[in-house]
Amino acid sequence: NLVGIVATWPASALASRRELDGLGRTIAPMLLASACGAAAGTILLLTTPTDVFDRIVPWLVLLGSGVLLAQPAISRWRARRGAPSSAHPGVAAGWVALISVYGGYFGAGSGVMLLTTSLILIDPRLPRANAVKNMLVGAACVTAAVLIVIATDVPWAETLGLGAGLFVGGLIGPRVARTLPPRLIRWAVAILGVVLAAQLSLRAW
Repeated sequence: NLVGIVATWPASALASRRELDGLGRTIAPMLLASACGAAAGTILLLTTPTDVFDRIVPWLVLLGSGVLLAQPAISRWRARRGAPSSAHPGVAAGWVALISVYGGYFGAGSGVMLLTTSLILIDPRLPRANAVKNMLVGAACVTAAVLIVIATDVPWAETLGLGAGLFVGGLIGPRVARTLPPRLIRWAVAILGVVLAAQLSLRAW
């Protein structure tokens, strides 16, 4: 799956040029943090058992979904305290690196966590935060995919088919985020996160 998801990166970048305009210097260190975190997570995946982590993952996804719903209130609270709308790049990069370790190790739900992080620490406007999230996920997936291709046998026929579908989705997704009300998107993503957490919990226990 991680190898196939790589296809969303160029598609999302192409479709999100408007939202990403002017953010290059802001997200550059976060892209590096995402790649490094994903590399660490993938190495852990390839060298350690996953039993314990499998039981923690549903709670992390559930937490990410809850914080996503709370993001408008968190942003208003930060504004009342006089905090800038975006955090210090080092702080944001640190959070991105931690989430990307998880993403490289497990993958599922990391997009929800990175979207929440982007909304709170980078840009509270959902279309721009979604575009940033897509770039961070892409950097993580490319790094993880390279390591997986080197270390394991990849079923290329299935992976290429998945990649083709995800490329189309990567072109459509930013346009949807640009068009639909942010509240609707936030709730939809959070609900999907809760469903994913429930599925992962049932599988783990």
